[in-house]
Amino acid sequence: MHGEYKVPGGKLVVVDLDVENGRITNFRLAGDFFLEPDEAIDDINSAVNGLSTEADASAIATAVRNALPDDALLLGFSPEAVAVAVRRSLAQASSWTDYEWQLVHDAAYPPVLQMALDQVLTEEVGAGRRKPTLRIWEWNEPGVVIGSFQSVKNEVDLENAERYGFQVVRRISGGGAMFMEAGSVITYSIYAPTELVHGMTFADSYAFLDEWVITGLRALGIDAFYQPLNDITSAKGKIGGAAQKRIGAGAVLHHATMSYDMDSAKMVEVLRIGREKMSDKGTKSAEKRVDPLRSQTGLSRAEIIEQLKGTFAGLYGLTPSAITAEELARAEQLVSEKFSTQEWLYRVP
Repeated sequence: MHGEYKVPGGKLVVVDLDVENGRITNFRLAGDFFLEPDEAIDDINSAVNGLSTEADASAIATAVRNALPDDALLLGFSPEAVAVAVRRSLAQASSWTDYEWQLVHDAAYPPVLQMALDQVLTEEVGAGRRKPTLRIWEWNEPGVVIGSFQSVKNEVDLENAERYGFQVVRRISGGGAMFMEAGSVITYSIYAPTELVHGMTFADSYAFLDEWVITGLRALGIDAFYQPLNDITSAKGKIGGAAQKRIGAGAVLHHATMSYDMDSAKMVEVLRIGREKMSDKGTKSAEKRVDPLRSQTGLSRAEIIEQLKGTFAGLYGLTPSAITAEELARAEQLVSEKFSTQEWLYRVP
């Protein structure tokens, strides 16, 4: 069996192994990482050989760490990274380049329809009717998108949301509220087979699925990095956040919203993000916490999106696609049956 794991911000870890009678044999570690002393790779190989194929990532990492000499130096990887690669090999996980990725970047849709499209496209990938897809969202009206488990009244000032024309909608993934205005955010969704993230914890998969955008932001001169669990950030402040939902055993939805521009005063009025009765201190806190891409790059939103699409295409390949009439019809049906209903929006009052 063969497994690979690219450490977010680090190096590639590659493992090859056999399985005999429920045990790992002939284990071999490779990669472009740095390791001192040289003999430590033999210690790692010996530590993994003989482990049960049922050993979880924590047990594998502990075995590797205990086998390393006290003076061992690991650069670009860790015992945990070795464990992820082992679990991915045993699960026969796939890699990005095993797929023909498609790009959907088309019309702007109302916030409630965006929610339904995420569910539909994830289900289509899981069923094998759509190839793995990167979708760039477009917005032409304001919206507040709350996480699947958030309380409406705790997160949103409904009176101010209505005053400013914000539609409040609930998505199928967890995480926090997103403040969306036309031209103010860059939002993307990845719809992928679950095989792509086999052997990873949720925490591992967040950084793994967003590494391409970190690479793209750095190419723009932004010192971007991933801050667990789900934040895309920089030394100047948070850029955005990601959320995830796995639907059945077939597909994973991973989406992220990055701030391009921000009306901090309005955001603090609409969202209840620890504001102090809409005080100036609350506004300054929001401004400090989030640093939009416009201020960090000087580029237009469209220019940033095109460069990010180029990064994804260069790493994994990308073929233009579009939402089909059938997919759109199913999404509109879900809007009527689920996403626009009071039962769904107020599932957590």
